[in-house]
Amino acid sequence: MVNSIGAILPMAAARFGDKTALITEVRSLTFMEMEALSNRVANGLVAMGITPGERVTLFGPNCWEWLVAYYGILKTGAVVNPINVMLTPDEVRYIVEDAGARAIIASPDKGAPLLDMKGGTLSDVILWGEDVPAGATSFNDFLQRGKPDFTPVAVDGGALGAICYTSGTTGRPKGAMQSQRSLILNAAAVSSMQGRNANDVFVNPLPCPHVYGSVVFNSNFLCGSTLVMLERFTEEGMLSAVEEHRATIMDIVPTGYYYLLAHPKFDSYDLSSLTRCTVGGQTLPAAKSVEFTERTGAPLLELWGMTELSGAGTVNPAIGINKPGTIGLTVPGNMGRIVDIEDPERELPPGERGEFMFKGPLVMQGYYGNPEATAETIRPDGWMHTGDIATVDEDGYFTIVDRKKDMILTAGYNVYPVELERVLCMHPSVALAAVCGVDDEAKGEIAKAYVVLKPDADATGRELSDHCRGHLAAYKVPRAIQFVETVPITSSGKIMRRLLVDLDDGTRAID
Repeated sequence: MVNSIGAILPMAAARFGDKTALITEVRSLTFMEMEALSNRVANGLVAMGITPGERVTLFGPNCWEWLVAYYGILKTGAVVNPINVMLTPDEVRYIVEDAGARAIIASPDKGAPLLDMKGGTLSDVILWGEDVPAGATSFNDFLQRGKPDFTPVAVDGGALGAICYTSGTTGRPKGAMQSQRSLILNAAAVSSMQGRNANDVFVNPLPCPHVYGSVVFNSNFLCGSTLVMLERFTEEGMLSAVEEHRATIMDIVPTGYYYLLAHPKFDSYDLSSLTRCTVGGQTLPAAKSVEFTERTGAPLLELWGMTELSGAGTVNPAIGINKPGTIGLTVPGNMGRIVDIEDPERELPPGERGEFMFKGPLVMQGYYGNPEATAETIRPDGWMHTGDIATVDEDGYFTIVDRKKDMILTAGYNVYPVELERVLCMHPSVALAAVCGVDDEAKGEIAKAYVVLKPDADATGRELSDHCRGHLAAYKVPRAIQFVETVPITSSGKIMRRLLVDLDDGTRAID
């Protein structure tokens, strides 16, 4: 068993050699080729002075370059800081500065706007592609000139491996510190519980920077299977890829399954190669899980996880009982329990609703540079608050029934009301904004904003939406805006989001 992420490819290359490891729309790579390319990246980073423990930000769409860069970074002993490709330059600047990144590796379109950040801790912006602008370092030069041999820097399992940012209720993202051990254990646990092996072919459109996406590709290379990676999800793209490559597994969020099942040509594709599929990111109604299995013959295994757990914390097993509608069992070596919301010392019996607490080696080391938030989330005894309201049955299977926090889960993405409210209130016409989630059949939830305008001010929903798009990733932008005279607040002036439903007039679109 390897004890660091940087050791995965050397092990896989030695075991599986010229077997195809990765298939993308533009290129396929064997395990040996992945190993050599990532070694070239590692040599390039070391040559420019990257040392163990320094942070390197990775920012770009799903592609072979992203994966080669990811493993190249980790082979040097540096800490990878993957960033959601949908974030705006303003959001990325905050994360890069907060993490103290030494270098950024990015696609040209994403990295070029960040060249003005060079200085301070950030010394290099490395861009892949044929032509790079002045001031940037060429990723292609690493691949062409770097040596194909590299001995990964030995790191302890408890060493920091990744800092992955998740939005916080303060409106600013927080960096979850994931150890090498937690990353490896997560990939190994998911592989084991879902029976993943070298004979599998995965189809995966999940974003590589997302914690779910990282579990998929790390487990893929750990067990020697073939990964068919799509740049993004489309119904035709997924179905065609499964049919063409005789895929045995596909991993997507619930919204993807909604779209696939509703596709008029779903039953015309040959999906008989699928042996089991997985779903995570938000809960999927049991009826949809059953429908998928009836139409494909493949069981749908639901899992649950958090960035703070380096990936999946619970999984429905491939061998054993799969309970649609539940999130499964805690992965080996970890524990979960349901406690009273007001008194976390009191554990609740099966069937009772309470907060889902989690403990074990998957729990993050804390939020980077934020001891206050860390202390609020992880108790001194190691139990972590997930913020989810859940139940557990007599067999130990957990079911998420609600959320304690105000987070909105839209198509698998986390959206936090305070962040949206902060941006809305930057508009000169807005006096007050309150955001909450409202039900949506396709996305699970969408963010809806209730906006109070300043006296004599004027603004349209479209104007405010465009304003948000200039400051937020597209998935965070409110999908509905309702103008109101006031919003419910406490005596201290805090917004009472649970009462916003009383104002709801049914608006579900931008006017």
